[in-house]
Amino acid sequence: MAPPVPPPPPQRGAVIRASALAPLFEHLAQSGGDVAHFLTKHGLTRAILSDPYSVVPLAHYIRLFESAAHGLNEPNLGVRLGLKLRPADMGPMGVLFSLSPTLKVGFERLSRNVKALQGGTQSSLFEMGEDLVWSYRITDLTLWPRRQDAEFTMVSNCQLVRSCFASDWRPVEVHFEHGEEGDTSLLQRVFRAPVLFRQSGNRFVMRRTDSERVFRTEDRGLTTILEHHIADLIGEANEDDTITDRVRALIGLYLGQKPVTLPVLARDLRMSPRNLQRRLTEEGTSLRELLAHHRQQMAKVYLSQKGARVTDVANALGYADETAFWRAFRNWTGEEPSAFRRHAALIGDHKPDTPDDPPTAAE
Repeated sequence: MAPPVPPPPPQRGAVIRASALAPLFEHLAQSGGDVAHFLTKHGLTRAILSDPYSVVPLAHYIRLFESAAHGLNEPNLGVRLGLKLRPADMGPMGVLFSLSPTLKVGFERLSRNVKALQGGTQSSLFEMGEDLVWSYRITDLTLWPRRQDAEFTMVSNCQLVRSCFASDWRPVEVHFEHGEEGDTSLLQRVFRAPVLFRQSGNRFVMRRTDSERVFRTEDRGLTTILEHHIADLIGEANEDDTITDRVRALIGLYLGQKPVTLPVLARDLRMSPRNLQRRLTEEGTSLRELLAHHRQQMAKVYLSQKGARVTDVANALGYADETAFWRAFRNWTGEEPSAFRRHAALIGDHKPDTPDDPPTAAE
């Protein structure tokens, strides 16, 4: 068995703006839920919700969303809330998106400024053949399940596109990292496009020609003001990132979609492959080790999901075939993927359906 690859450092201080919680608690109140009880159960107060610029731990937000969906018996809660989103609901990021001249520029700005809304998150826009791909994922794999956040994010961004650019917009494909749950036809109707599950990230695949079409002349004075405000919100979040952190982020975004090689990553990081390799060595790691660790962690997450198929996991993790993945997984863990999947299923059968107490009806 190969020696274990050092894990990434824990996601220190990953937080999300309290404004992101507003749609959830508005819906909870409208549904007759006991908001005060729910807040207390999750260690929050109404004072936090009253200040849109305050922050809460990202882990709290993920658990809140999953717990609310379970307690309200609304498995498609994220979809419902996403359909209601307006640009202003995202604060300056949403307004800046709405002012963008093209869809491509809008998604570039979302990717660049995501840390103004939440930390511990990777987002990028990159080319794939004749298409553009916008990718979104939370980096901490221990924050699982997170279906509600993924579906809310993708649906709300789809709504942003339709309200700010073209009401009939439809992506080429939509990808989700979680497995199929419930009535998947709802998502297909919302996106008006094929929806693929158990992918290596949450993504929109878009036609480049659609993405580069000019819809408006940009007001540079206004967008500059918004960009400065967003930069203030982000602060120095990116300055402490190591080369290892940045490579991990690119692996998470590109895996299964484009080559994860030194030349490709070095180009995106604006350095030579040799310099990138040297910097990683100085930080005590290598691209091979980082890629292996990411695949190992993702494989365990995917194989633990109900209905997981080894072939699908191999494809999502960028392996040439199932055999190559089988060998790699056995080398990491000492057991076959199918055996790990069966063991995970047995453990899952004895777990509660939700990680936290559900919201209770108001008295």
